[in-house]
Amino acid sequence: MRTFGSLLVRGLIVGLFAGLLAGTFAYVMGESHIDSAIAIEEANAAAHSHDDGSTAGHSHEAEEKPLISRDGQRAGLFLATSLYGVALGGIFAVGFTLLRRRLRTSSDSYAALGLAAAGYVGIVLIPFLKYPPNPPAVGDPDTITKRTITYLLTLVIGLLAVWAGVAASRWSARFGTAPWIRLAVGGGAFLLTVVAAYLLLPAINEVPETFPATLLWKFRLASLGTQTTLWLLLGLGYAAAIDRRTAKVDSEVVAA
Repeated sequence: MRTFGSLLVRGLIVGLFAGLLAGTFAYVMGESHIDSAIAIEEANAAAHSHDDGSTAGHSHEAEEKPLISRDGQRAGLFLATSLYGVALGGIFAVGFTLLRRRLRTSSDSYAALGLAAAGYVGIVLIPFLKYPPNPPAVGDPDTITKRTITYLLTLVIGLLAVWAGVAASRWSARFGTAPWIRLAVGGGAFLLTVVAAYLLLPAINEVPETFPATLLWKFRLASLGTQTTLWLLLGLGYAAAIDRRTAKVDSEVVAA
């Protein structure tokens, strides 16, 4: 039987590699869209300064450069995704340890995959559908606090929706219902929670009409792809790391 420390270390290692590969995906698929959005933002700022007159133009030129250059931001991308992956891997391992006995499967690998799928839906997919991320040049700085709070509320509600679906499905199983009925009851509870949350939470749309829709959705899909890569690799990697055959190999190595 593995100890909690062993499960935690495996989660941290898997999270590190998942974060690095997710960062690679973000770099390849998303950086060009960020550069395009920054170029639009700078062009709009220059046009605004020109319209305001020469004084505004001089003040615009006198603005300080960003504390971190774009090259530094690109390098920091891998550091950020790696640290995020490590933290998420540790949290995932803790969650797996606490919930393993409640997951109705004899396979640790299937349990890890199911937990990763539930986490992806609740933490990534549900918030994304309500409040998809925006690139630079989109968003009002005065609403950052509001947007942060509503996003976190959506994340919590996403996890509650997953829990509600599982709880409703297990509740219906007490009556000896067919599998498809349990699936329908669980799916209905999940959708009801999500739809109610979407209707109650405020709508936030700060995308300028002049911003290219194609660029906007390419950035959003790249962001979703980065999260999908991270959770997919985390689930598959952790499932492989705790597979019984892996434990058998570990025991043979220790015995040798």
